[in-house]
Amino acid sequence: MIELDPAETFRQEAADLLDSLETILLDLGQTPQDRDLIDAAFRALHTIKGSGSMFGFDRVAAFTHDFETAFDLIRKGKIDANRDIVTVSLAAKDYIRTLIDDPDSTDPIIGEAIVEELHRLIDGGTEAVPAGGIEPAPEPAAASAGWRIEIAFEPGILRNGTNPLVLLDDLRALGPCEVEADLGKVPELDALDPESCLISWVVTLQSACSRDEIEDVFMFVRDEMKLVVTPLDEAAPISFPPLDMSLPADEPEPGMTAPNAALAPKAATAPERPAIASEKAEPGRRNEDKGSTVRVQAERLDELMDRVGELVIAQARLSQIAHSGTDLAIKAIAEEIERLASGLRDTTMGVRMVPMGSLFGRFRRLVHDLSRDLGKPVDFVTVGEETEMDKTMIERLADPLVHLIRNAIDHGIESADRRSQTAKSATGRIELAARYVGAQVLVTVQDDGAGLDTARIRAKAEENGLIQPGASLSEHEIHQFLFHPGFSTAKTISALSGRGVGMDVVKRTIEAMRGTIDLTTIPGHGSSVTLRLPLTLAIIDGLLIRVGEGRYIIPLSAVEECIELTAADEARAKGRSFLSVRGELVPFLRLRDLFEAEGEADPHQKVIVTSIGDTRIGLVVDQIIGSHQTVIKSLSKLHSDVTMFSGATILGDGSAALILDVAQLVTLGQVRAESDRTPEAA
Repeated sequence: MIELDPAETFRQEAADLLDSLETILLDLGQTPQDRDLIDAAFRALHTIKGSGSMFGFDRVAAFTHDFETAFDLIRKGKIDANRDIVTVSLAAKDYIRTLIDDPDSTDPIIGEAIVEELHRLIDGGTEAVPAGGIEPAPEPAAASAGWRIEIAFEPGILRNGTNPLVLLDDLRALGPCEVEADLGKVPELDALDPESCLISWVVTLQSACSRDEIEDVFMFVRDEMKLVVTPLDEAAPISFPPLDMSLPADEPEPGMTAPNAALAPKAATAPERPAIASEKAEPGRRNEDKGSTVRVQAERLDELMDRVGELVIAQARLSQIAHSGTDLAIKAIAEEIERLASGLRDTTMGVRMVPMGSLFGRFRRLVHDLSRDLGKPVDFVTVGEETEMDKTMIERLADPLVHLIRNAIDHGIESADRRSQTAKSATGRIELAARYVGAQVLVTVQDDGAGLDTARIRAKAEENGLIQPGASLSEHEIHQFLFHPGFSTAKTISALSGRGVGMDVVKRTIEAMRGTIDLTTIPGHGSSVTLRLPLTLAIIDGLLIRVGEGRYIIPLSAVEECIELTAADEARAKGRSFLSVRGELVPFLRLRDLFEAEGEADPHQKVIVTSIGDTRIGLVVDQIIGSHQTVIKSLSKLHSDVTMFSGATILGDGSAALILDVAQLVTLGQVRAESDRTPEAA
């Protein structure tokens, strides 16, 4: 049995909490008066502090205490939330993460400076803070001599590890309590589910404590309960049956919001002062709809994917052996195993799929900090967060997107003064979007800045000796110099740009992921960079072909159609590599010539029309064998200079087949098409 390290468990859970806290703080910077966000930030800090103390992270608990108390003051209305508090809280979040991940490397002076800055901000919004730390202002005495508290938990709360009796004991700590339980919903013993909580309570609390103190008792279970807190002098007599956990379909009673109308006893009249509802669940969010999750190490998922890949290869070998024989029973078993292997492959791929929102959320902080450092107000908009990709793709995509977003803010978005001169909003806009296109995902970074300065890029390329002065180049070709190693149009070197190590890294990374980059710009209106990426790098559907004696794989996602290369097509081409497909000229490559295949070509050659983006190219092959589930194996370092192939796979007979890199072949086809056109133009 594997024993989990409690400290590691805390680190994993704290990482999730800190990610959530960053999102909350960034949202709070936009809407400082949002009470739900303030409460959520307080709960996250409270949990980190309490859990840190429990697991021995005393420095984390001590540092978090001041910020927890500050947000307690904010939610009680003692001070106002503002962007300065959000900024220092984000710095505190980073420091807390370092304290958890690598406490020995943290500098206590940095932590002290962050706390001092918080004290300064708090001092400006309330009374002076004692030197020992921030202490909440004393609570005013409650107007009521006590409280009536109506409690009903969702049935599944026991399965989540919550003990309602412990919460009732916490209420007793606030003052003398009279607790009455209703067992009306508890069934007979033979129908009883011991894991369902079917008891509700009405508590009479004789205490001058505040409502906030009562709500704090149920802070961590608000999403899984109904709670109504009413002053005793306004409460109606206790009337069972107890609180109804179902959401009413009819109109709420006067003085109560719809989610809490069902909590009032049926015989009670609505009080003049509304009851305090503590349900914080989002509309329509029910415990029954929450899918249970299990935290699994990424290495185990990778190992599972490797095993599935080996199973797919073994299944292909079995199918080939079965179809070469005449035993019907073996063929039936092979078909069943093929069906099961395909289902297991899809399920495993689904487990590895991660929403793009998990990646997009990281860049909100990046935009926030760059906007502040450069003095350029920027709105960051994300679209398509629900789009899913393989977790490996998500991880490798992070660095390229950082470069693209930094470039968009630093080079693309103009200063507020310059934007006002061109009748633009003073606030720039960057949109990060993801969407499916066939078996690919398109990730786009778009800004509304000044666009690319083509003349400046060309001048820099000439200065660096990349092109001859006066050379005839299209705008698209000039823009491609941005991806050249060491190329930069920045006039000065800064912490953000000027060294020319950004866009070339983006291109290399995207090409290593078997993706392509499209760059478009409109002068004065902005630029757009689109990354076209496969869903996964593990297993793909491919088209198995033969060229000479060799067999190759073409990713099926890049294949548009297959047609026959007839003698008439050959005659019309007149030696040039163009094919007319429904009135459109499509350049084609003869893979026999490209691969220097030996022997005579097949009499009836086939053309596989492939596309990358808006560019189409035909690949002439000897034979199309059929579809093939392709387990991608990386090529060795000895083959790193072979650009026409992106990997290899194992076929059913145990032999290897190379996987064609369609993007590289499309580029080669464009070059040859231009060379074919040049004599004609002359």
